[in-house]
Amino acid sequence: MRSYMKIRYFTDTDTLWIELRPSPTVATRDVDDDTLVEADAAGSICAITIEHASHRADLSTFDFERVTV
Repeated sequence: MRSYMKIRYFTDTDTLWIELRPSPTVATRDVDDDTLVEADAAGSICAITIEHASHRADLSTFDFERVTV
């Protein structure tokens, strides 16, 4: 299985966007006032949007670790 993930931070809107799979969004659910979860036609999460991200997380560094078992 091929891995895929995109993470983008938009400084102009202070929005963090995490795309877990390249799939068309058919439903969006509000987790809270500043967090949206997007799902595809199968009901799988395909993206997460976090508004006011710099107030909710430390965005000064990014660390990624891929663990293969």
